[in-house]
Amino acid sequence: MRKFDTKVQHLKYKVLREVAKEAFAGTLTENLLDIPKTIVPGNTPTMRCCVYKERAILSERVKLAMGGNKNNPNVIEVIDIACDECPVGGYEVTSACRGCLAHRCEDVCKFGAITFDQNHVAHIDKSKCKECGACAKVCPYSAIYNYKRPCQTACKIKAISMGEEKQALIDNSKCISCGACVYQCPFGAINDKSFILDVIDIIKNSKNNTEYKVYAIVAPAISSQFKYAKLGQVISGLKEFGFDTVMEAALGADMVAQSESEELAEKGFLTSSCCPAFVSFVQKTFPELVPFISSNLSPMATIAKHIKQTNQNAKVVFIGPCTAKKAEVQKEQVRPYVDAVITFEELQALFDSREIEITNLPESSLDNASYFGRIFARCGGLSSAVEQSLKEQGKDFDVKAVTCDGIEACKTALLKKSKNILDANFIEGMACLGGCVGGAGCLTHTERNKLDVENFGLLSQEKTISSAVSKLKE
Repeated sequence: MRKFDTKVQHLKYKVLREVAKEAFAGTLTENLLDIPKTIVPGNTPTMRCCVYKERAILSERVKLAMGGNKNNPNVIEVIDIACDECPVGGYEVTSACRGCLAHRCEDVCKFGAITFDQNHVAHIDKSKCKECGACAKVCPYSAIYNYKRPCQTACKIKAISMGEEKQALIDNSKCISCGACVYQCPFGAINDKSFILDVIDIIKNSKNNTEYKVYAIVAPAISSQFKYAKLGQVISGLKEFGFDTVMEAALGADMVAQSESEELAEKGFLTSSCCPAFVSFVQKTFPELVPFISSNLSPMATIAKHIKQTNQNAKVVFIGPCTAKKAEVQKEQVRPYVDAVITFEELQALFDSREIEITNLPESSLDNASYFGRIFARCGGLSSAVEQSLKEQGKDFDVKAVTCDGIEACKTALLKKSKNILDANFIEGMACLGGCVGGAGCLTHTERNKLDVENFGLLSQEKTISSAVSKLKE
């Protein structure tokens, strides 16, 4: 079974794996320039026009694997040299133009951008076109098409534009680090910074320091990943890699559901705080709604805080599907609790850098979060958990939730709330389609991912949120 959806992901993985190998061996500095040659040996290019450009791009990928540009606060970066194969984009007249007599496109254009050749075929003057789309709407043959780059199409908050050299530019004041552009870029020119070196340092240092334990917190979406192995083997792989303890972020989700339901009943209206990309979107686009964001930390930060409070010498690494989590841990209220974040893509690279074949390992069990904590990974799971927690607490509050599947749905709900026309008292915001199971850091993105998470939830031994939380605090 394939480990990745795309060849772009596989290329990214190979760079991460080689960087990790050298870091574990302590030879990264002296062998840094050899990594591109290891991935593309010989003088025959495999992806680009020449092997030299290919290796130059790989060198930039290596930098991202080592943490990227320290002066750029965003965890999403563009490799300029790799971003040169997409069409410029904008409205263009296709071969479907019939050179009709009506010339509706010309009539509707307010900027004089439409002209015609001797065959009456329309042409668009890019220097005059404002990309309003009026011409495309009135063409009876649908002959005018708006060519957008995949990254621009993927970015629903319009944080991506084109620079002078036609490379993608990310507006950090708009970007929410969701990673949609990372997954959709066909050339891998947009990437998330990796912090695998931080994780490797933590693991290596733990062998020389018996005073601290290293905890891996795994997102419930892990149940939908690593499909070539069993979940229990993945957990064993984490312990083989060097983690002392593996815990579920879903236990933090149980804690959040309990607290968030109380807050909702008290305030009467709330938006969720679990998805860092959604929270960032509210803060940047709907600042007037910031007071309605739940005061709770995310499940990741909540369980990490619990670990740090019960074990002062703990080091905590979160492993999940989310690039925005890498931005979340930079926040002042989260930084003390989580030492590093990596994605499932990066975990696969780390396993293979140590030649850990998880399919050969026995199965280990996970801590028992409740069904409701585990289904936070799919759209609608958080709302169900909040309703369940209110029932368990005996609170008489009718939850009217709107579950937002993707950032466009989030925008619609928030816009309605800002105009006081939203018929709901709870907004569950999920920036990725399907929820966390659709995160950019997933190995695979399929409809079955939601079903896998649901089945994982059904395997829980804890049937209530309160029982899972009480056992955790014992």
